[in-house]
Amino acid sequence: MTGRRRRRAPPELPPGGVLDWRDSSHWSSRELPCRYCGFDTHLRDSKHKPAHKTCAEEALAQQAADAADAYQNGTL
Repeated sequence: MTGRRRRRAPPELPPGGVLDWRDSSHWSSRELPCRYCGFDTHLRDSKHKPAHKTCAEEALAQQAADAADAYQNGTL
């Protein structure tokens, strides 16, 4: 075994860059503040935290861009 570490590829966005929240598990009858923008929402992310779909997509896009930058700069 060599001492080299293999770099992981940066995370990718879902196909088309949008999340599929058609499943009823993304809906709650109780409005809570979005974890990203603070405005009330009935929607929940995959971890059941309150989040607007568009806010979650923007956050994922930013995370992917940050990871790609870190990967290109060798800091990941």
